Amino acid sequence: MKTQVLVLLVVLVSPVFLLGQKNMASDFSLNFNQKAVIDAAEIYLHQPPVPITRFTCERSAGGPHDFYSEGDYWWPNPDDPNGPYIRRDGQTNPENFTAHREALWDFSRWVSALTVAYLVSGEEKYASHAQAHLNAWLVDETTKMNPNLLYAQAIKGRVTGRGIGIIDAIHLIEVSRSIQLLHEKGALEEAGFLKMKIWFSQFVEWLTTHPYGIDERDHGNNHSTWWAAQVAAFADLAGRPDLMELCRQQFKKLLNAQMDESGGFPAELSRTKPYDYSLFNLEAYSILAHIASTETDNLWTYEGKHGSLEKAWNFMHPFIADKSGWPLPPDVEHFDELPIQSCGLLLAGLALENRQFLETWQGLSPERKSKEVDRTFPLRQPVLWVK
Repeated sequence: MKTQVLVLLVVLVSPVFLLGQKNMASDFSLNFNQKAVIDAAEIYLHQPPVPITRFTCERSAGGPHDFYSEGDYWWPNPDDPNGPYIRRDGQTNPENFTAHREALWDFSRWVSALTVAYLVSGEEKYASHAQAHLNAWLVDETTKMNPNLLYAQAIKGRVTGRGIGIIDAIHLIEVSRSIQLLHEKGALEEAGFLKMKIWFSQFVEWLTTHPYGIDERDHGNNHSTWWAAQVAAFADLAGRPDLMELCRQQFKKLLNAQMDESGGFPAELSRTKPYDYSLFNLEAYSILAHIASTETDNLWTYEGKHGSLEKAWNFMHPFIADKSGWPLPPDVEHFDELPIQSCGLLLAGLALENRQFLETWQGLSPERKSKEVDRTFPLRQPVLWVK
């Protein structure tokens, strides 16, 4: 039942965008179903905050304010049921502890939807309730989450946390963006905003200095791309231009290392979910380019040794427009649920003035048919990114 409600609300909240009458991508016009946005936000007005302190797991090495999750693809060993877990790539273990992850997804979904409702309606009640959620997670000492991920993606019998657990926090990207926009509109109490800014300042400092953060930065595949996307989003809110420059350099380093001459990402294409992971990585590159680009250092047009980000999108675009031509075996999970109308292709189409990208994006459905797909694509509200 919870999954059915999730799908309904995602469909309702997702704005409907229409291409303008002219042919140039620069004339793409933003139109959305304001009533659907407001209707969904009205439901969320009755939803009290659900911080991670509501849920505990006896396997966590942390305390009640510490985010905890377990590695997705790790399972009991049939030859040693009480021993350390073993890995099955691409196959999610449904028995793992997921309550903190799901609370984080809800937090992101509710805050971003309420923020958009406020932006389009001007009604203070939406901003006020968004702040209630933000306070519970980031400000209130009795319920707030500690600004680190020391215990994310633990593996039973092996580790209490890992650097790759940092990817669980990609859902905070739209939270940080919502805080920025609400503050710009004068819709957040200044004292609360300053504490939220401090929280993200502490978190981005942890991301860029702790060994887990360094491990994730240097991981090499989509984990490194999403690390940089997170750092850019949180540094933007925290006012850290030094870290924004770090992200621009990381973008270039990663594109040169990850993309081959065809425009594909071999590290993603070799996985058991090559279609999903390729789109996932492109989503991270696009939000990173959107946030970190400057007039003098435009990441969208940066040319690496094998080409630009546009080349990477050109590699995947035919299979987004028509997945039947996908040359590799289908993903082991959720292949039939993709692609969806996610923000990455929209941002790429607008930034690169690529009308084909925009037309393809327009024809996709925003519906997220499973928790896994909702988790994989953390950018749910295009209105937050296209103004």
